[in-house]
Amino acid sequence: MVVTLLAWGCPIQAIVAAFALDERTIADWRDRAGQHCERVHDRLVAQQNLDLQHVQLDEIRAKGVGKVIWLAMGIMVPTRLWLGGVVSVTRDRALADRLLKIVRGCAKTTGKVLVCVDGWAAYPKAIKRAFREKVVGPGSGQPKRGRPRLALWPQLAIGVVIKYKRAYKLVEVRREIVAGSRELVAELISTSQGGLYLNTSYIERFNGTLRERLGSLTRKCRHAARRVEALETGMYLVGSVYNFCVAHRELRVANYDRPEQGRWQKRTPAMASGLSDHIWSIDELLKYKVVPPPFGPPKRRGRPPKKSVQN
Repeated sequence: MVVTLLAWGCPIQAIVAAFALDERTIADWRDRAGQHCERVHDRLVAQQNLDLQHVQLDEIRAKGVGKVIWLAMGIMVPTRLWLGGVVSVTRDRALADRLLKIVRGCAKTTGKVLVCVDGWAAYPKAIKRAFREKVVGPGSGQPKRGRPRLALWPQLAIGVVIKYKRAYKLVEVRREIVAGSRELVAELISTSQGGLYLNTSYIERFNGTLRERLGSLTRKCRHAARRVEALETGMYLVGSVYNFCVAHRELRVANYDRPEQGRWQKRTPAMASGLSDHIWSIDELLKYKVVPPPFGPPKRRGRPPKKSVQN
């Protein structure tokens, strides 16, 4: 119950008053639950070959104690699936590369995909570095030695949405296509039902959900964010509950086969993405057993041993 309250944005002080628990105990439960949710996310979401179609990326600027913390995240628009996120104290190229590595790990190989971002200059180059494949086959021009030649996905589209504000009011929105054709962008927006134009509305809506449910981002606790690890575990706790435990109205489908169960079948982002067949409870999420990777012998390093000479 305590983890459920934390996942829905209940302040720690309210939980202390209701259950007479120590703050450090609650914080420890939150961190452990977030670490487990990160393992579940890596197992069930990050290792899947999803047909992304339309992805949106954005960041949250969190005020910490003596520092600024950045949370960069991505969402799959057709199914509203949260693809993952990274936390860093710097907003630099490494942050964008880490986020795009997570997004690329969820995608099929060389499929149609549209990536919409804001005006941060690091995004377009990071996207192009992530969505590349080795050129193979006869006549590919691969060098005999050294690093193989990499080619950009042929059906990759990159859209940039830049918003201009004056006196905290939106005055202009500029949309640019950095990579891909207008026809491909229009096709992917229509197929994913992601609006009429290039936008970042869906990831901004998820950012609002995260701000609502993560106490240190909404000032529901008595101090600002002190540890990057606490923000990261909290982000994965809220994100995993969002993916597996919360049904979205826009994802529901008509229930023609079993009308006795209601007119609509509720679905979570994980169900819409084919990762689950039912709505999880938080208890099921926390008790999910992540299978450890199979054991493999360590890679031999250094000079090989000399062969024994038989007389």
